[in-house]
Amino acid sequence: MLSAARIKFIRSLQLKKFRDSNGMFIAEGTKLIADLLGNFEPYCIYATAECFEKINFNADIEIVSNAELQRISNLKNPQGIVAVFKIPQYNFTQSEISNSLSLALDDIQDPGNLGTIVRTADWFGIRNIFCSPHSADIWNTKSVQATMGALARVKVYYVDLREFLSEIGNNTAIYGTFLHGENIFTEKLSTTGIIVIGNEGNGISPEIETLVSRRLTIPNFPLDSSSSESLNAAVAAAIVCAEFRRER
Repeated sequence: MLSAARIKFIRSLQLKKFRDSNGMFIAEGTKLIADLLGNFEPYCIYATAECFEKINFNADIEIVSNAELQRISNLKNPQGIVAVFKIPQYNFTQSEISNSLSLALDDIQDPGNLGTIVRTADWFGIRNIFCSPHSADIWNTKSVQATMGALARVKVYYVDLREFLSEIGNNTAIYGTFLHGENIFTEKLSTTGIIVIGNEGNGISPEIETLVSRRLTIPNFPLDSSSSESLNAAVAAAIVCAEFRRER
């Protein structure tokens, strides 16, 4: 049986300040939790009896009632299992980043967009994402759910983006997505570098724009015809990642 204190604690993790102070985050759903178990340390896992009968996890799981699970779930339709994991601490080397393809997110605000970008990065074999401090929190429940388990394979860092790009840019190509730039479908793209994706409404900020060495755009079709003002940030990231990988 879940105590009132434990319910309060788990529910508190829906807020960033408590995730930060406790160093923990929530994940829900059998597949997501299964993906994360091999990479993150679980703090506690709760499942209904019905869900427990269908899973085979190498972890301690406490059986709770449907009513109890609903109290700790952040989903409209709980999936029968809720886990709390410890937030990992990652490190990277400049050499590692210079010799691979990475993403940099300049103030991405929507948790769903962030999670989808992480999932996209995973699909295209991109293992490191660098976020500005004001980007959405990857450990937000909505972000975690949107990654569909990609967090098990993609590392997300929060850095001073200007400082990071300034230091790494001496040895690494920095690409940026803009409304006006070189046509990404006709450009020769590198297999290494950093791709900057801008804020949903404002694009790449002026201070980051100055550090971009190659400006790219995803042209609409037909060229220069009337169309939507811009692409969704997660959609743009998917197109850009696909085009970079097509070069290989």
